[in-house]
Formats: sequence, structure tokens, C-alpha cells
Amino acid sequence: MPVNTVSPRPRRPQAERRAESENRLLTASAELLVESGISAATFKNIARRAGLSRGLVTRRFGSKSGIIEALIERLQTRVYTELEGRLLAEASGLDAVIGYVNAFLDNFQGDREQRAYFVLLAASVADVSDLRVPFYRTHEVMADLLQNLLRRGVAEGSVRQDLDLRSAALMVGSLLFGLAMQSLLDPKMDLESLRRTVIETVRRGLAA
Repeated sequence: MPVNTVSPRPRRPQAERRAESENRLLTASAELLVESGISAATFKNIARRAGLSRGLVTRRFGSKSGIIEALIERLQTRVYTELEGRLLAEASGLDAVIGYVNAFLDNFQGDREQRAYFVLLAASVADVSDLRVPFYRTHEVMADLLQNLLRRGVAEGSVRQDLDLRSAALMVGSLLFGLAMQSLLDPKMDLESLRRTVIETVRRGLAA
């Protein structure tokens, strides 16, 4: 009489397993940060939330700063993907800046990791810690992106020629930063209403 056998499930490649576990750990970290603040994002709590071992957190990231840098990198990649998806390369320089503002606000409303990013940023500034360095680098990248969009707008005539482009880029970034921090203080704040005011303010301030 034949014996029924069950073929073993194929073992997934190590790179795939590593990517999945890292994703679970970063997602768990972001959830804890948004729900309970930076003090709650211990290796023990992160591992428990992710359903993985505490030792795995240490092996993957080494330290809390390692987790933070990984979260920042993942968010930065996500932002660039979102911007590319909005076809900003085909828009005028001014419309591309407005598109950036919209993308930021969309992500902030719907993406817990972006909110976690600002929780971490606030804590790093308050503690005067070395964790400010990766945040600074990320903000410089975003400022460069905005400055390039503004420069394109000047060249094509959609952005005022008399602007200090670096200052204008920092102004837009600082405006969004302020909105993010205010939203953390007041989660019930109506971002949709503010969106219209922000876009109109940016457009009036930059348009040729």
C-alpha cells in the first residue's frame, strides 16, 4: 500500500528571510515610537512586538542608533519612490515643489513610520545626542532636492528669479517640519485644512 508523503516546503533564500525579519523589526519600532515614545522602543519591546528574538534585534542593528538610521534610510527611500510616482520630473519647477509638499503631507497622515521619524528627531534634539547627525544628513538631502526643483523653476520661468534658492528650500522644509511637530502635539489637528493654506502660501511666495 503506497505511503502518502508530504514534500517539505522549500526553504526561502536567506536574503529574503533577512529582509522580512528586518522589515518586521523596523515596523515594530515605528509602532512603539508613535504609540509610547522613544523610551518604549527597547530591544526587548521591539522583539516582542515583531514576534522575534531579542538577540536578532542586536544582530541586525547593533544599537538603538542603528535602528534609527535604518528607519531614516527606509523612509528616505519611500519618499523618493513616492515623488517619482507623482511624475514630478515632468512638472514645472513650482508644481514639483507643490507636489513635494503634497507627498509629504500624504505620507505623514498615512504612514506611521514618518510620524515615528519626527518623534525620534524631537528626542534627539532634546537630548543633544549624536543621533542628530543622521537627521541632519537627511534634511540636507531633502533641501538639495527642493533647491534643484526651484532652480529648474527659475530656468523655465515658473519661480521668481530674485529668490535665494537655498533659503527658499529651507523655508519650505521648515514649514513642513513645523506642521509635523505641531501634529504630534495635537493629533486632532486638521491637516487637510492646513494643506490648502500651506500650498497657497508656498505658491504665492515662490511663483514668478
